[in-house]
Amino acid sequence: MALVLDGPLLLAGAGKMGGALLEGLIARGLAPEAIRVQDPAPPADVATFLARHGIRTEPQITSLDRPPSFILAAVKPQVMDQVFAPLARLAGPDTVVLSIAAGRTLESFEKFLAPGTAVVRAMPNTPAQVGRGVTACVANAATTEAQKATTTDLLSAVGEVVWLDREDDMDAVTAVSGSGPAYVFLVAECLAEAGRAAGLSSEVAAELARATVAGAGELLHRSDLDAATLRSNVTSPGGTTAAALAVLMAKPGLQEMLTEAVAAAVRRSRELSR
Repeated sequence: MALVLDGPLLLAGAGKMGGALLEGLIARGLAPEAIRVQDPAPPADVATFLARHGIRTEPQITSLDRPPSFILAAVKPQVMDQVFAPLARLAGPDTVVLSIAAGRTLESFEKFLAPGTAVVRAMPNTPAQVGRGVTACVANAATTEAQKATTTDLLSAVGEVVWLDREDDMDAVTAVSGSGPAYVFLVAECLAEAGRAAGLSSEVAAELARATVAGAGELLHRSDLDAATLRSNVTSPGGTTAAALAVLMAKPGLQEMLTEAVAAAVRRSRELSR
């Protein structure tokens, strides 16, 4: 079923994440003519995509024929106030302001908007670029259930969507799923290096590590079993996997390191949102 909005979607910032969302929305059937993009210099691949679909792109949007259904704010947090302030004047009573800028609070958008305007803060992650992301969202009190449902439809174009009850939880979300892909990539790096240390060539070790991490992730995605059960299923008592896990699960081990890493990311997220 094609995605249809009551008004145009205004995207501010067509970088990697904004571009990924655009591709997902077009794939879901949103009409290109329903999209307006504000970006003075989109990346080359996104610019090619925009041109191919005839999506209007301008350095600065100052007017629309009617209020947007969504204003999707996807610029860097440090320039958000400068970019969003003029766009806020385009919002109508039914507009949803949807931000994917890390660390920017609901209140930081509300100050530019008329009272009662719906604002949703979202944290997608980089697998959105291949349609396998997960996005956590939190809404202000003005956001209706219908607006939440439409927001879910939009963000589902690039993966799963989870709603939070408390905005304070966004710091932990940022640390777990927002930054999480980097942790997984580091595991792939370390596994490849361990393979080289065990005598494999660099090429073979890198390919084995890459395919193993990607394949295990796909198995976890498709399985109804949780991660602990899947781990147990491939661990024979007294076998090679058990020997390796005895090292990784010792204390302090991988769990303690990840817990500390996530805590550090949470602290930094809170610092950035002040």
